[in-house]
Amino acid sequence: MQASATEADLREVVAFRIGSQEFCIDIRAVREIRGWTPTTILPHAPAYVIGVINLRGLVVPIINLAARLAVGAPEPDARHVVIITVVDDQLIGLLVDAVSDILTVSPSAVQPTPQVASEATQAFVRGVIMIDARMLRLLDLAGVRPSPRPAT
Repeated sequence: MQASATEADLREVVAFRIGSQEFCIDIRAVREIRGWTPTTILPHAPAYVIGVINLRGLVVPIINLAARLAVGAPEPDARHVVIITVVDDQLIGLLVDAVSDILTVSPSAVQPTPQVASEATQAFVRGVIMIDARMLRLLDLAGVRPSPRPAT
C-alpha cells in the first residue's frame, strides 16, 4: 500500500519554453493548449496583456508570459502557443514559445525558490524542479494573472 500513497502524491506538470528558459505549471490548471490566434487589444491593459480572444463564446485575456516574467517580450507569431489555464475560476491564456513535455514529479522533486530571489520572483515562482540536466521553474499562476483593478 505504500506504493499507492506515493503514486497519489505524484503530480503532473506541463513544461514549456520561453526563449531558452524552461518553466512548468500544474497540469490541473490547464484547460487546453492551442496555436497562436491574433488578439483584440484592450485599451489601458497592462503591457503584458496582449489582448483577448473568443474561446467558444468566452472572452479570455492572453498574457505574454515572457513580458510578465520580464524575460523578454517577442512579438507573437504562428510558432507560438497559448496555454489556456484556469486560475481561481477565471480563464487566462499564457503565450509561450513552445510546450515541451508533460512530466510526472514527486513533491520532493520541487525545491523551494532560493532565498536570494526577489519578492517578485517569489510571487511568480513556487519552486524549482530538477530533472536530469534540466531546471524548470514551477510557476504560481495566481501571481502571474493580472491583478484586478479597483472600481472607479
